[in-house]
Amino acid sequence: MSDNRRSANRRTFIKTAGAGGVVALAGCSGGGGDGSDGSDGSDGSDGSDGSDGSDGGTSGETDDVPSAQFILNPAEADVEIEQQYQPMFEYLESEVEVEIESDRAASYTATLQAMRNEQGEIADISPSAVIAGEDILDVVGVRVAYGAARYFSTTTTTPDSGIESLSDLEGELIYMGDILSVSGTLVPLTMLQNAGLDIGNAPDGDANDFDAEYSDHTTAREQMVQRDDVMAATTGAFSSAPYVPQEQFEEMSQDFVDISAEYEGAGDEIESSGTELQLLAVSDPIPRAPLATRSSWDAPVKADIEEAILNVTEDDLSHGDDYDGEPLWFTGVQEGSIEDYEPIRDVLDQLGLEFEDLS
Repeated sequence: MSDNRRSANRRTFIKTAGAGGVVALAGCSGGGGDGSDGSDGSDGSDGSDGSDGSDGGTSGETDDVPSAQFILNPAEADVEIEQQYQPMFEYLESEVEVEIESDRAASYTATLQAMRNEQGEIADISPSAVIAGEDILDVVGVRVAYGAARYFSTTTTTPDSGIESLSDLEGELIYMGDILSVSGTLVPLTMLQNAGLDIGNAPDGDANDFDAEYSDHTTAREQMVQRDDVMAATTGAFSSAPYVPQEQFEEMSQDFVDISAEYEGAGDEIESSGTELQLLAVSDPIPRAPLATRSSWDAPVKADIEEAILNVTEDDLSHGDDYDGEPLWFTGVQEGSIEDYEPIRDVLDQLGLEFEDLS
């Protein structure tokens, strides 16, 4: 980690339970609950049924079939993520002799901590956590959505807010994503900084030129709509684009038009929801979140699982006709490495953030 630890004037970014996010697993292994209550993770998080490490996994074995714990990263509060990921679990079990068990983490930080504490073998993880956990994670691949391996961050407001640009947010309250969220918080902070606002010690401290609250993408968007004191929301385009007229993206970002999987559906929810958002800023393209495995996991099945992940197809990730929840947001996985996330390291460098052991 020498590249992102070399600056003597950088501050250490450590977030633990209580200060800004629950860091325990949600404890819904194998279930379908939303995990939003941050319960104690007693369904396997203590490692009591697999702690001897005999097969390199955390969940033990059933009838001599090795098992692997899949940690899921919560991006949106209104998504039943374990049900959403069921096609992936079924695909892996069909391709590899393995039993996949899952846990929804209570925060982005908790996802990384679960892997660092050897509570999981595979992780749906954020791009920032890849940099934070490069010493304990192997990047398997970059997820692709309808051919796009990059996505976008947006800053939006309501049409009647009187806010016309990022600089207008000085002195205002902004609702942001999780503190580790690249598209919900870290990239937006660089954009606010580039617009001339003093971000102070955000996101692990106070900004000087604005106030900020943090949650997931859905909550950030909804709080802005519902609360008169919230002047803007910073989220991934997957959360905001359905409420932004398509022509606003066309006026602001040709990259978004050319690359984003969310462009075609921009504005689609305005009429049905009665909610329209005004676009203030769109980021440069960001590498999509990876799937990663734990570096210290040495079970023979690891290589087979990684190969299967890279070979997954859109059909493999699709639900049956009787499923009425949110589909998986990605349609494939292309081979990747830590080098794909150098732009995220640059973001952390600009913000002066440094991650240390979160466990």
